[in-house]
Amino acid sequence: MTLAARIDGWWRAPAPAKRLAVLRVLVGGFAVGYVVIRAPNFVSYASFDDSQFAPVGVATLLDGPLSGVLLRLLVAATVVVGVAFLAGWRFRFSGPAFAVLLLALMTYRNAWGQVFHTENILVLHVLVLGLSPAADALSVDSRGVDVPGEEARYGWPIRLMCVITVLTYFIAGETKLRIAGLDWITSDSLRNFIAYDNLRKIELGDTHSPLGGLLVGYAWLFPPLAVATLAVELGAPLALLGGRIARTWALLAWGFHVGVAAVMAIVFPYSLLGIAFAPFFAVERLPLRLPVRLTRRLAPGSATRLR
Repeated sequence: MTLAARIDGWWRAPAPAKRLAVLRVLVGGFAVGYVVIRAPNFVSYASFDDSQFAPVGVATLLDGPLSGVLLRLLVAATVVVGVAFLAGWRFRFSGPAFAVLLLALMTYRNAWGQVFHTENILVLHVLVLGLSPAADALSVDSRGVDVPGEEARYGWPIRLMCVITVLTYFIAGETKLRIAGLDWITSDSLRNFIAYDNLRKIELGDTHSPLGGLLVGYAWLFPPLAVATLAVELGAPLALLGGRIARTWALLAWGFHVGVAAVMAIVFPYSLLGIAFAPFFAVERLPLRLPVRLTRRLAPGSATRLR
């Protein structure tokens, strides 16, 4: 078998429709909740001075900042269509529409002088799910229809989500080496970064990590921590081998985020909750009573429907 054939076989490996559907529920549920919780922050950009507008990505298509009304409509539309995405209602429309709306909203947030990295994997995962048959199970659209078995069309989106996650971490590790080289390991780079970040937050009255401030007094801790960080990030491609290796890497990467939250008070919620790593697991085995109830309530003939 040629290398190309092996890659094709790996990429098109079949997966259960329910696994992709559960990923839709997990990712969609997080995305909708995130937008709802962050809505006041998103809307607050309407009060920023126009001179602060520095568009990036799709926001460069705008001639200027959105008005307060349009920004509120964008946030509201993202939530409403996101609920349809989560429920798998008219997914041929709601899937791509939610992906585009979320991309637009998150990009607009980054157009005011500070680029946030916490939502990158989330947005890319939603884009993949929105353009895939992720509502063929556990959805309003699939009510009364037999759940398909394992097929390649349910496998490749999951593979792509895994690749996106892996590349994100690998690029982070490569960037550290490209900028700092081996000094990242042999010098006090990590220690100084943690100390500076916590001190800056203390001066600004922001949430900081007392644990991080305590640990910087122990210089010997940081070279091993720097090595562990690079091992997780540069070792990310090993997760594409699947199986126990993938699950082990996912748990280590999750532990990395626990550590970052503990010593720097920096939270990547999508990763810290484990959802970024869900594509590496057989998530169809999870109990999903709430989404099932939601799809039943929204199904044709029920008292409550999305209109």
